[in-house]
Amino acid sequence: MNMPKHPRRPRDPFQLAHQVFQEAIGEVPRQSLPVPDDSPAAVAKRKGASQGGEKRAKGLTPERRREIARKAARARWGGNKV
Repeated sequence: MNMPKHPRRPRDPFQLAHQVFQEAIGEVPRQSLPVPDDSPAAVAKRKGASQGGEKRAKGLTPERRREIARKAARARWGGNKV
């Protein structure tokens, strides 16, 4: 479920002004942003792809990492030689 990054506000400028005024004088509770979930599962999910790269790097031998790095450097700087 995607959570909105900002609280919902009315689109009509007059309704928005009225709501902001009511929040300022304390008649209506101020809308706040949702609190992020800091459980270990949520943190791991946010971390995302960076975990996969770390796990892959641990499984590679130094020789294989060197081959991959050379191929990437050739592709980046060496023109069409891949």
